[in-house]
Amino acid sequence: AASRYRRFLKLCEEWPVDETKRGRDLGAYLRQRSLARLHSNYYKHKYPRPRDTSFSGLCLEEYKLILSTDTLDEFKEMNKGMWKKLQEKFAPGDPEEKHKPWARALSCPRT
Repeated sequence: AASRYRRFLKLCEEWPVDETKRGRDLGAYLRQRSLARLHSNYYKHKYPRPRDTSFSGLCLEEYKLILSTDTLDEFKEMNKGMWKKLQEKFAPGDPEEKHKPWARALSCPRT
C-alpha cells in the first residue's frame, strides 16, 4: 500500500492541477480516481493473492501474535541467562537489604 501511495504522490507532482479548469481538469480527475481506488483496495480485490502467507508460511494472525508486546517481552525473558534471572529474583528491592551478605554475594558475578 505504501508503494502505491508513493506512486500516487509522484503522479500528483508530475500532473499539477490547472486552477483555470475547475471541475474538468484531467489532473484533478486522475488524483480523485487514483485516491479512491487506493482507499477502496481496488487492486487488492482485482488481483487477489493466492495465499495469505509470506515466505515463512505464517499467516497474518500468527504474525500479530508473535509481534505483540507481551510475546516480545516473553522472548526477552527467555533470552536472559540463568544467573541474571536468579539475580533479579533474589536481588533486594530495599536499599537496606543491599548490605546483607547474601545480597552482596548475588550482586558480584562469578568469574
